[in-house]
Amino acid sequence: MVRAFEAVSRLGSMRRAADDLNLSHTVISRHVRNLEAWFGTRLVDAGPRGIRLTAEGRVFAETVGAAFDLIAKSTAELRPAVNRTVLRIWCVPGLATRWLTPRFNQLQLALPGIDFVMRATDLEPDFTRYEADVDIRYSEEPRGNVRWILLERPRMFPVTSPEWISRNAPIRTLDDLVRQPLIHEESRDQWRQWFRKAGFEHEVTLNGPRLWSANLTVDAAVAGQGIALATRLIAADDLRAGRLVELLETDVRLGGYYFVGPRERWNEVTSARFRAWLQQSIAETTGGHASHESGSPSR
Repeated sequence: MVRAFEAVSRLGSMRRAADDLNLSHTVISRHVRNLEAWFGTRLVDAGPRGIRLTAEGRVFAETVGAAFDLIAKSTAELRPAVNRTVLRIWCVPGLATRWLTPRFNQLQLALPGIDFVMRATDLEPDFTRYEADVDIRYSEEPRGNVRWILLERPRMFPVTSPEWISRNAPIRTLDDLVRQPLIHEESRDQWRQWFRKAGFEHEVTLNGPRLWSANLTVDAAVAGQGIALATRLIAADDLRAGRLVELLETDVRLGGYYFVGPRERWNEVTSARFRAWLQQSIAETTGGHASHESGSPSR
């Protein structure tokens, strides 16, 4: 009963709690009603927008959630670091789609017998609830109760397709570049930061579509729709295949790729092997290296 209530309070829905615990909606609902009967008070109210906890429900949910977290933590600390057969990976979408997925055959050969479950997302998992075993994120230095290593602090540079280059005037300077309809992620801040770090000293007024994710912006650039920013790992395969061309010669770095995991499960065999494979594969990835690491573009 308590486990069913905890799932309902955490997920805000009887149906989602049922999916989470692999039970039927009816069973979850019955467990919650029985718990309420045992307490002699209502814990949840059902409305058109889903489940809402009562004041008593909120108090109990906070206590129960903390208790389950402690149980999970103690279990992980006491359990031997065995070789798992399933590894749940959360990874930023651009890297997941353009770099990791094309290398899954190599990964499976390197770690045979492991069932990989990957979610491409910008969200950070809740390791205490076992949402993921490892997280590969693009950010500044991670914080919180986690362990991490820096996989790479990659260059970020403008790319476009040979087709786009053939249809437009040459891009030789930052002044040429800033006038173009650039392709953005969810906001235009990334391009603004890039121009500032590249040494552009004027006020930047940008236009162009916003496509939410790095994967979509690079897809648009490959399709000849304009100029996108890409890291070397995201662009490496397309650069080698001639689908993308780097514009200008720059050495701008905005954040890094980090491998993040829960402290208590950091040394589990499968996670450690995957971490080692990632480091080696990233080091062996060619394409997207600066021809002049310290060079700067003309202005």
